[in-house]
Amino acid sequence: MKSKLLSLLLLIVLFTSACAPQATPVAPTTAPVAPTTAPAPAGSKTLTVLAAASLTDSFKEMGKLFESKNPGVTVSFSFAGSQQLAQQLDQGAPADVFASASKKYMDAAVTSKRVNQPDAQNFVKNVLAVIFPKANPAGITKLQDLAKPGLKLVLEDKSVPAGQYSLDFLDKAVKDPTFDPTFKDSVLKNVVSNETDVKAVVSKVSLGEADAGIVYVTDYNVATDKLGKLAIPDSLNTIATYPIAPISDSKNPDLAKAFVALVMSADGQAIMAKYGFVTVSK
Repeated sequence: MKSKLLSLLLLIVLFTSACAPQATPVAPTTAPVAPTTAPAPAGSKTLTVLAAASLTDSFKEMGKLFESKNPGVTVSFSFAGSQQLAQQLDQGAPADVFASASKKYMDAAVTSKRVNQPDAQNFVKNVLAVIFPKANPAGITKLQDLAKPGLKLVLEDKSVPAGQYSLDFLDKAVKDPTFDPTFKDSVLKNVVSNETDVKAVVSKVSLGEADAGIVYVTDYNVATDKLGKLAIPDSLNTIATYPIAPISDSKNPDLAKAFVALVMSADGQAIMAKYGFVTVSK
């Protein structure tokens, strides 16, 4: 009896297993995992522009306009004193465009064969001005006040175009009968530091670390909320001419030429005029 009962139970188990649905095997996934960051567009390029420090604000706007006209292109700027940029080019620094605040340093780039002479074009002019903190703690009201004993004056180093132009102003002033013959010597005694570019001078005067400085008028124009200005007449001033050129061994020669063309165009010149530069058309 027990044997028949066990046989019956075994048959029931076998029948139930045969009728149970079979699991469908899951195929392994072969889809690639999505990257966490999107790859750079295939046609993206970077245009490197070396430009004088006094061009910082105007060229940043110029760069945005260029990028809008050239999708996929990023303009990377290196702003410094023209002498520093010319030295970098002489040492082989990669670049696409050079904009100098002085013909002297564009000529240096030509000598080092980084710029072809016929490619250099003058695009704006600039002049010097005396700046002082808005509060004017030294009470500066005329150029002769730069010779006041104890006044703290900041200039650019003479290797910087604006620094040399400042010395030229002092040389002209001592020949003018409205200035004392000792004016230059007295002013130079008041110099507390010589900076490597105009932006450093603007910063020190804006922060009240100096009573006055000499920079380009365009540097004052972008900091009028912090600074006061004293004009230097044309007879004592130096008209600074700015040349620009594509680099001869640029990795992006067509883009380099296009950037220079934009600077020389009506749109580019309008941007420069907006920041107080005298454009070539004028």
